[in-house]
Amino acid sequence: MGAHDDDEQQVTSALVAELMKKSGLCWLRLPDGDRDLPVWHLWHEGSAYIVSGPSEQPAPGIEDTDRATVIVRTKDSRQRMAAWLARVTTLHPGDSHWDEVVRALVAARLNLTDADQAAQRWARECVVTRLAPTGLVEEGPGEMPSGDLAAAPLPTSATTRRGLPRVLHRRQSTRPKLD
Repeated sequence: MGAHDDDEQQVTSALVAELMKKSGLCWLRLPDGDRDLPVWHLWHEGSAYIVSGPSEQPAPGIEDTDRATVIVRTKDSRQRMAAWLARVTTLHPGDSHWDEVVRALVAARLNLTDADQAAQRWARECVVTRLAPTGLVEEGPGEMPSGDLAAAPLPTSATTRRGLPRVLHRRQSTRPKLD
């Protein structure tokens, strides 16, 4: 590996870190998944951490894989900026970084109703996952895919509303004049 490769690796690492720090939401593409999953994350000490489970965001299959593609968009314009390959590991209660990471996740989690009990609930019911950059960027500035990347909507039994309900007494459309 030459000096040029080292420089390129540092630029790639800096790009991923900067994008992840500025974004609170990213998309995960798991190897066996059929669509990208939107997840909130915390960028902490060079890795992204997510909490998933029944009382948090869904990320089915995250605990069964060792790699994932992380897709990052800008916060202001929502443009796709990069897709990087992550090494996926699950943190367990009692691991050396568990307390530090979970404390940071609790502090960063928006609209948390049970902040004082969240760590215990996550230990019981959820999966805390670390997404560590491998240094491989699948898509980056100047290397974006062309064409439509939109996923087809999921099948649903929901239907559109048929018609407006009948109204017996209409509400006045103009204000009455006061004399």
